[in-house]
Amino acid sequence: MELSEPTLSFAEEITRAILGVDALYRDESGDETGLAVLNMDTEKSFQPEPFASYTDAAERWMWLRAEAAGLLEDDRRLYYEQLADSTLAFMTWRDEGLDFETQLGDFLHVPAGPASDAELDGLRASIHKQLGSMGYSGDLNQRCAAWEDRCRVPADEVESVVRELMSDAWERCNELVVEIPADRSDAMNVEAVTGVPFNARCNYLARKVELNVEPTLTLPSLRHLAVHEGYPGHYVQFKLRETWYRDGTAPADNLLSVVNTASSSVFEGIADTGLAMIGWHESDDDRVQSFMNRYRSAIGTGAAWRLHALGWERDAAQDWLREQAVIGGEGWVRNRMDFIAAPSRAVLIWSYWWGEPCVTHAWNAAVAAGRMSEFVRYLYGRMHSNRTVEMFEA
Repeated sequence: MELSEPTLSFAEEITRAILGVDALYRDESGDETGLAVLNMDTEKSFQPEPFASYTDAAERWMWLRAEAAGLLEDDRRLYYEQLADSTLAFMTWRDEGLDFETQLGDFLHVPAGPASDAELDGLRASIHKQLGSMGYSGDLNQRCAAWEDRCRVPADEVESVVRELMSDAWERCNELVVEIPADRSDAMNVEAVTGVPFNARCNYLARKVELNVEPTLTLPSLRHLAVHEGYPGHYVQFKLRETWYRDGTAPADNLLSVVNTASSSVFEGIADTGLAMIGWHESDDDRVQSFMNRYRSAIGTGAAWRLHALGWERDAAQDWLREQAVIGGEGWVRNRMDFIAAPSRAVLIWSYWWGEPCVTHAWNAAVAAGRMSEFVRYLYGRMHSNRTVEMFEA
C-alpha cells in the first residue's frame, strides 16, 4: 500500500500549488483563516507557488489535473483529479461567482441538496424511540429536554470533564485503533470559549481544543467532542499525517488541511466515526448522541440551504433552525447560524452529513474482514475523498 516515488513527487507540486491559491485567496479576501486552514510545514520547506491571478493559477491546476491521470495508484489518480476540480471551482467562485448549488457539488463532490424531509423524520423517530426505550415519556421535545437536563454538564465544569474524557480517549485509541506517535506531553489542552461560530475547534499547532460553552452541553456530547477533536479524531489525523510524512512514507499534502475540497467530508467523517472506533457508541446515552449528531448535521444542511440557495433572510433561516433543534438551547442555534452564514464556509456543514456514513461503512467492513490496521494506514496516511475511501477493498 506504499505510494510510488512519482506520486510522492507529484504531491510536492500539489502542496506548493495549494499554498499558492491559499495566498491568492488570503490576499484578495482578507480572510486570515484562509483556504489552507492548517499548515504543518513549520520548516517552510514548501513555498507558495507564485500566481499572478486566479486565471494564472487555473492554468496550472488544469495541468496538474491532466498529470494526475498518469499516476500509478488508482485512488491517487481519482483523489488528485477531484482535488483539482474542487480548487478550480473555488477559484471560479472567487473570480466570477458560482451559485450555491454548484459550489456545494463542485467543492465537496457530494449531492447538491439538503437532507430530505424523510431523512429528518426518520432521525426524529429514531431519537424518540431510543429515548422511549430508556423510560422517557412525552413528545420528542419533552423527552429530549428531560434527557438533556439529566446529562447536562455545567459550563464551569466542562474543561475538567473534557480533560478526563480526552485522557480516556487517548488510552482507548492506543489500545484499539493505532498507537499515537507521541507521549502525553504532546496531548491537547482544553480551553472553554464563548462568542465563536463553532462548537469546538482543534487548534493543532497550539495543542489546544477550544470548546464553546454557550450551548447547553451534556456528558455524551462532550464525549463526542473529545473524540472528534482529539483521539482518534483531528489530533490523531494531524499527528499521523505529519509523522508519516516526515518518515518519508506519506505525501507532502498531508501537511495541509484545506477546506472546501474533496477531502472535507472525510476529514469530518473520520472524526465522527471515532466514537465507534474506540467503542464509545454502545451505551443508551451514546446511542442518543449518535442519532443527535446525525440530526444536527441534517438540520444544519437545511438551514444553510434555505439561507444560501433559497434566499431566505437570516432571521427566517435561524427561526427554522430553532424550530427544528431539540437540544442545545439558543447558544447552539446562534453559533450554528454563525458557522453556516459565512459564505466561504457555508458548504462545509455537508461534510459532516456525508462524511460520517462513508467512513463508518468502510471502517465496519475493514474490521469485519480483519483488515483494520491496513485500513487505518490507508485512511490516515493520505488525503481522501468519499469515493477514494470507498476504494479500499476490505
